[in-house]
This record gives sequence, structure tokens and C-alpha cells, in this order.
Amino acid sequence: MKIRKKINKIARYHRKYGVRYLVKLGIYKVFKLEEKRYEKFYKKSLLTQKEKEEQVKEIFQFMPKFSIVVPLYKTPEIYLRGMIDSVCEQTYQNWELCLSDGSGKDSPLKNILKKYVQKDSRIKAVYHECQLNISENTNRALELCTGSYIVFADHDDLLAPNALYECAKALNRKPEIKIVYTDEDKVSMDGKRHFQPHFKPDFNKDLLNATNYICHMLVVDKAVVDQVGKFHPEFDGAQDYDFILRCTEITKDIHHIPKVLYHWRMHEDSTAEKPESKMYAFEAGAEAVRAHYDRIGLKNVSVRQTKCLGIYRTKYVLKDKPKISVIIPNKDHINDLRKCLHSVKACNYPNYEIIIIENSSSENETFEFYTAIEKEDENVRVLYWRGEFNYSAINNYGVQSAKGEYLLFLNNDTEMINRSCMEELVGVCTRKDVGAVGARLFYGDETIQHAGVVIGLGGIAGHIFLNTPKDQVGYFARIITQQNYSAVTGACMMMKKQVFEEIGGFDEKLKVAFNDVDLCLRIQKKGYLIVYNPYAKLYHYESKTRGKEDTPDKIHRLNEESAIFKERWGKLLKKGDPYYNKNAFSENSSCIFTRKRVIDIIKLKKIVNKGVDEL
Repeated sequence: MKIRKKINKIARYHRKYGVRYLVKLGIYKVFKLEEKRYEKFYKKSLLTQKEKEEQVKEIFQFMPKFSIVVPLYKTPEIYLRGMIDSVCEQTYQNWELCLSDGSGKDSPLKNILKKYVQKDSRIKAVYHECQLNISENTNRALELCTGSYIVFADHDDLLAPNALYECAKALNRKPEIKIVYTDEDKVSMDGKRHFQPHFKPDFNKDLLNATNYICHMLVVDKAVVDQVGKFHPEFDGAQDYDFILRCTEITKDIHHIPKVLYHWRMHEDSTAEKPESKMYAFEAGAEAVRAHYDRIGLKNVSVRQTKCLGIYRTKYVLKDKPKISVIIPNKDHINDLRKCLHSVKACNYPNYEIIIIENSSSENETFEFYTAIEKEDENVRVLYWRGEFNYSAINNYGVQSAKGEYLLFLNNDTEMINRSCMEELVGVCTRKDVGAVGARLFYGDETIQHAGVVIGLGGIAGHIFLNTPKDQVGYFARIITQQNYSAVTGACMMMKKQVFEEIGGFDEKLKVAFNDVDLCLRIQKKGYLIVYNPYAKLYHYESKTRGKEDTPDKIHRLNEESAIFKERWGKLLKKGDPYYNKNAFSENSSCIFTRKRVIDIIKLKKIVNKGVDEL
């Protein structure tokens, strides 16, 4: 029966994906290419014996005490010992392990724990007559803590030997830190294989509101823990998500260590391997996000679980419909412009104006179209730019005549896909902390053209997930998840007019290149967030080879504008984009962010995991 099922499955793959992907699937499954790349990366990151000895001897100026909180529940002995031993093997010694056994009266763990407690005075354990849920159990462990920082871990996972050392090191560099989190990976049940690394960005507010990307390892200042209070049983299954959201409401001093310092043991029935087995946890996650919004006073929102379990969609419900000024520079290409205008008018957003900025068109048909469109639609105006081509200056010129409270910069070769596109953009942009919002853009061949901009990618800045097939969700579902980025493309970018004027608009020294990225970075410098909203979807029909800087004049101009950008943002380029993890660039890290050579593996992962429908 099992053989017949496998044959039927192979036949379905063959019919749906063809021989090419069926062969690649076999290679992927047999040789586990992705896992092998990460294994190589992981082994290179391991401490040498000399490094361990040096870390053990190191005395920091500030030697914080870490209280590691672990709720236990009928933990298999082999995994329990593995977890405790990973704590005992820490190269940083000032810690205590606070264990609460919620297994109940006849717990098989009691004798094991007593031996560890007798062996090491830093290990504490409390036992209970009745079984406890996860939140109550964690709260009992918290009551044992005497350290200045609380570390949260699961009962069967493993800490890297330098986990606490790296945390202490970070706290000595920046004493103001209140929350620390690290990268993590999965480890097999026998503890021998490491796979699925999660290389996380630095603190990303919108991403956290969409998914608990922080997860493990989490370290929180005891003062913050005392202030936010205990774990809440009503969020069991997502109690850690609720807790970290509450913590971020009272402190912005959050630090990310871009190192894999936590190993999440993968169970067959865990949410990591078989998410359907714990649907209550994902439902609790949605409730945690709703409760977070209630506490911070964000009322006009709805939250729902998406088809990609663990990813939540926040929908902003507009009471009013503020006016949007859609600004579209244009030179000839009337067919493109006509399609763009039609898609804007087809949106279900009523309050807008369209400002077309004519620059250097040469075809009579273009001007005839302008005359006709202004007569047909009172919401459309055509302005005439008389100077040389300068993208920044042209858009600044258009804004001078804009009557809207919000500005939508739009390329003439874009087409809105969903009728809610403008509402999606302005909904996010109404938040006080948001400066600009970008959309998900596709090429005409149904591959990703834009899903966020990363500083340093390709030299200065580049589009992440470029050329990824439309039906893919990306690394940890990042393509389909609302989040913060350092920049979004000017091909479709909405922002408040007030913010645009506050920063002085586009820099006209950047005539063609990097002007949208520079604009976003200056917005951030003023304290606003840049948000990528994947639920606003458009086609961007620009050719994948259009605009190559291959003539002497273009090369000279590009070099000049690159020099301006590097001089202005050199520190950021050197430090690295905070919304992107430097390990993602590693040849052996197995990260599937940008490398074209692993697009097939992305697709194969979808096949293996039965796929996720486009949201």
C-alpha cells in the first residue's frame, strides 16, 4: 500500500512539474544538497578547543548573571540530559538553571533532576503535585530566578557552548541593552545533524507583528520581565510570542547577535516539522498580535492567520479615505501608461488624483493622448517638465502641484494587480511611525521584480528575491510577509506628503540612480519606518536588461552618483544592512535569499512540503 502511494505521488509530481523537476527532486531528496551546504557552514563556525579555553578564562568588566528558565514536561531523559549538559558546558560561567517540572505527581524526571541539583549548585528545580500548562510552568521557573537577565529555553533544545558568552560580550559593549536574541537552527533528534538555519534581521517591528521571528534564543533584562509580568495561559501555544510582544512595548533597546547560538530539536509532531498538529498554537498567535495592537492603541486593524501557518496578516481598516496624489513621470510609451492608468482607476479607492509629468516625449500620439485623458477624467492632470531628464527633479516638480495628503510615486510601466492595492498601501502609511510603504512587484514573466531593497546587495543596493518565481514564499516566507526594510523601490512607493517635505524630497544630485534608496534612508534617519507590504501587488513591465549602464556617459553618471551615495551612506555600507543578515551572503550558509542557483531548490522545497498557495 505504501509503495502504491509513493508511485502515485511520483506520478502526480511528474504530471504537474515535468521530468526536469522530478529528477531534481530526486537529487534534492537523496543528496540533501541544501543541508550539506549548511553543515559545512556550521562546522566552520564551531569553536576550537583553544577558543573555548580562552572564553572560559575571560573576565568581563560586567559579569551579568543569567537565569536560564526551562519548563519541563515529561521530557525524554536523553533530551533532558542533552539540554542540561549544553548549559553546563557554557564557556561563560555566571549562570543558574531554573527548572520547573510540570509533569505532575509521578514525574519520572524527579530523580534525574535531583542528581543534577546535587552535582551543581547553580541548577535549581521545583516540582509540582499536579500537571501544569506551559505558561504556569514557566512562571514557576521564573520564581526561582536571582539573575539580572532571564534566558528562555525549551526542555529538549541545545545551547551552543558560547551562547551566554556572546550575550555577556554584547552587554559589555552596550550596557543599555534590555533584550537580546540570536540566530538559530534545527537539530535532528539524535543531535547529529544541523539544518534549516534561521538567519534573522536586527529588530524588525513589522516582521515581529507578522510572525514570531525572534523565537530562540531570547534574553531579557529581569527589570523588563518584572515590568511586563508573567506568562499568560490564555495564549498557551504562543505564550512566548505574547511575551516578547509585551516586552517590545516597553523598550526599544533590542540587540540581535547574528550567530547561530541555539539549536531547536525537531520532533515529528513539533510545530517546526508538522505545523498542522498544533493549530491551537497558531490561533493563539493571532490572538497575541490582536492583544498587542489593543495595548498600543492601534484599533482600526484586523488580524488573521494566513495559509502559511505562523504568518499573520494585519489589515488596516480606514475610517476615512485621505486623498492620494499619484505621480507618474512619462515619456511616450502610451500603451504602458494607458495600462497603468486603467489599473489605478480600477482600484476600489475613490479619493485620488493622477499627475502625469511629461518629459521629452517626441510622438504626436503622446500629446493627443494627454489632451484626451484630461478631458475624459477631471482627476487627471498633465504637467510639463522642460529640463533635462532628472528623475528626482521631475518627481519633486510633480509634488509641488500635489493636493493629496499622501503621495504615490508610480512608474508608467506598472500595473496594479489587486483592486485593493492603493488601500493596502495607504492603510499602512497612516501609521504615525511609518514614513514610506512599498509593494510586491512582478516582472511580466511572473517572477519577483521587487520584494524589498537591501543595502550592500550587489555593491550599493539591490532587490532581494529578484527573479524568484511568483508562486514561491521565500526564505522563512519573507516574500509574503509584511516587514521593515531599509528601502523600497520608487517604482511604487507611497509616503506622507508631510514626511516628503520634511526631508526635502528627492536629492536632485541623484538624477537616475539610487535616488529612491537615498530617500528611504533619509526617511529612516528622521525616525520613520520603511514598510514592505506584500499585499499590494503590481506588475512592473520593465525589461530585465533595460537600463544597463553600458555607454561612456551612463557609466560616468553612474560612477558619480555611486560616489555621492557611498560618501553619504558609507558607514551603513560598511556595517551592513540591519534588516538583512550578513550570514545570508555566505557561500555555504544554505540561505536562499538571492542566489539564482538555488531557485530550483526553493521550488523543490515547495513540492516536498506540498506547497503554499499564493496569498
